[in-house]
Amino acid sequence: MTDALPYVRLPIQQEGIRYTYGPDSSPRPGVKVGHIEDLVLDHSTRYPGTSRRVWIHASHGHQPHEPAAIMFFNDGWLYLDPDGDVRAGTVLDNLAASGAIPPTIGVFVDPGTRFVDGVAQKNRNVEYDAFDARYADFLLHEVLPLVGSRFAIADERRMRAICGGSSGGNAAFTAAWMRPESIGKVIAFNSSFVQMPGGNPYPRLLAEVPQRPLRIFLHAAHRDVNWNQPTSNWFAENLKTAAALAENGYDFRLVVGDGGHSPNHGGVLLPDALRWLWRERLSQ
Repeated sequence: MTDALPYVRLPIQQEGIRYTYGPDSSPRPGVKVGHIEDLVLDHSTRYPGTSRRVWIHASHGHQPHEPAAIMFFNDGWLYLDPDGDVRAGTVLDNLAASGAIPPTIGVFVDPGTRFVDGVAQKNRNVEYDAFDARYADFLLHEVLPLVGSRFAIADERRMRAICGGSSGGNAAFTAAWMRPESIGKVIAFNSSFVQMPGGNPYPRLLAEVPQRPLRIFLHAAHRDVNWNQPTSNWFAENLKTAAALAENGYDFRLVVGDGGHSPNHGGVLLPDALRWLWRERLSQ
């Protein structure tokens, strides 16, 4: 089967690009808004002294006793905000209503905040840029039980996914890399791999470590930070990671867009990224 895509003019100037959202990123007639529960997680074993908000989203009509897929979203409210750049709750509602994805619980997790001498300090880069299993274990063993106490959830890795952008993309990739037996699908928008301690480890690891059972959707922006520089090039590091995935036989997809370091294009891509992650669903 051949898909005929509509013509889209290629912009000549690559600065100041903003992509237009498709129909699945806005409320659709007849699709009811899902249920959202707002929680405060005011303690953590793995990140002592931090607190954060977590939003649990279930599309309308989902039955709590039916095992659901899990989709973690880093930078929780940034991704859930219905008026924001990603609008993931709206997207989940629309795709669930159409049957494009399985019944899915969206788990939107803000990065932690700690207070030092009464001053709030963000723990985002500590959590998201680290190359270790701590964030994955935090999600699986501290956040996921909150979901499991409210809904039946699937325990197979192929039914668990994670999404993030920038440093949140680093965290998404690393969580699945460290715990592939528990998280099998990844969406990483504009990952800032160069911010990881010691730099981007993945081109080397993808070549050296036996293939892990992951499905990965990558997005890169042509005018990301230092896009034409020999070092600390955020765009180039995403391309290097994609090349390593290709050379080592991974199930992955790369989409390159224009513009700079912004969540806009990733938000526009989210509906189709989810369709691609769950593409077996569409063939049933």
